[in-house]
Amino acid sequence: MDRGHRELLGPTRLVLNVEGRTGPPVLRFETVGDGRMLLRQGERPLLLGRSVGEGCCPELYLHRLDGYRSPLPPVRSAAMRSSVNWPHQYARWLEGADGTPLADGRWELARRTVFEPGVWSEDFVRDWPTGRLELYCGGGWHGVLPLRPLSPPDAGRVKAYRKHAREGTLAPVLLWRVAFLDGWLILDGHDRAVAALAEERTPECVELSRVADEDSWRRVAEEVTEGHQHRMRQLAARPDDPATQRQRATLERAYADTIASLPYDGLRTPFLPLPGGAATWDDLAARVMFQFPRD
Repeated sequence: MDRGHRELLGPTRLVLNVEGRTGPPVLRFETVGDGRMLLRQGERPLLLGRSVGEGCCPELYLHRLDGYRSPLPPVRSAAMRSSVNWPHQYARWLEGADGTPLADGRWELARRTVFEPGVWSEDFVRDWPTGRLELYCGGGWHGVLPLRPLSPPDAGRVKAYRKHAREGTLAPVLLWRVAFLDGWLILDGHDRAVAALAEERTPECVELSRVADEDSWRRVAEEVTEGHQHRMRQLAARPDDPATQRQRATLERAYADTIASLPYDGLRTPFLPLPGGAATWDDLAARVMFQFPRD
C-alpha cells in the first residue's frame, strides 16, 4: 500500500487515509446472512461464529482456529524504553503490512488507557478455542477477544513484559474495534495484555477503528446543523429569559462537540458474502466438530 495521507489529531491520535487497497481486506468478516459468520485472514479461517436467539439479546457462539499472524513485527525491549510514539509507529507498520483489516477509507489510531468496568475482566475471553458472547440489546458485548491462545503469566516472554509493565514502559496492545460486537479483537500484543493484567494493571492500548469518509460526515454535519439552527430559532422568541439563555449556551456547546466528533465517529464493521455460502460454513464447522467433538 502506498503511504496515505495522515490527519494528525495530537500526540496520541491520528487518522490514516488508506488508498490503493483493491479487493477485500486480508483480515475480514464474511457471513452467510443467517447468523453464521467467519473471520478469515487471507484464505485461512480464524473464527467461526453463530448467533443464537431471537430478539434483543442473542448469544454469539464462536470457535477460533490456530494460525493468526500479527501484522506487526516483534516489539523489542529497547524500543519500549525509547520515546517512540506508538500510534504513529503502529500506523507506519500497518501501512506496509499484510494480514490487516485495512481497506480504502479513513482509519483512526488512538491511544486508549481507560476502559469501562468489566472489559478486561469478565469480558476478556481467556478460554480457547471456544467462547460465548452475550450481545446485549443496544450495548453489544463490550469485551476483548484474543485471536490466539493466551500464554500463562509465568511464561518467559510474559515475565519479561511484566517487568516493563512495572516500569511503565510496556508497549501498548493493538486493538481492532469491531462495531457489531461493540468490542475489540487483539491484533498484536497478546502476551503484553497478559503481562499487564498479571501486574494488576489495565493494558494500555492503541485502538484501530474505521471512521467516516469526508462525504458521509459532511452529510451528517449538514443535518445536525439544520436541526441546531431550527432549535435556536425557536429560542430566539424568548431572548431575555435567563432559562432560555442557559439553554442556548447548552445547545451551542453540544452542537460544537457533535460537529467536532463527526469526522471520527466509528463506522460499522462490514461483512462480506461468504464464498460458497452455507455449505462452506457447514463444511468448516463439521471439521471443527470432528477435531473438537465436545464443542
